[in-house]
Amino acid sequence: MFQVEDIREWRGRAVVDESGSKVGELEAVYVDTLTDQPAFATVKTGMPTRQRLVFAPLDGATLGPDHVRVAHPKKQIKNAPAIDTDGELLAADEGAVFAHYELAYEAAPDERRLARR
Repeated sequence: MFQVEDIREWRGRAVVDESGSKVGELEAVYVDTLTDQPAFATVKTGMPTRQRLVFAPLDGATLGPDHVRVAHPKKQIKNAPAIDTDGELLAADEGAVFAHYELAYEAAPDERRLARR
């Protein structure tokens, strides 16, 4: 697993899928509020005038010298729930992020499961 202290160094690195295809640029890391471990990355995708941030799980990801390789295909990541580049993931929308990747999601009403770092 990644060290939480290293997260600041990840910003701006390329994010590649399981086959090595570039998906976009890492914008932020969200940690699981229960474990304080990195859980998802937001990846900046799209054209310069129409960029958005999509969510990609970090479970199974590997860190290279200039990239983060995630364990999911590019198409699945590009179709993941997204926010605007200056947006925020709402608590009510967290479940959709987990569901897109068929990951278990348990949180009490109005409880945050993900926190941006």
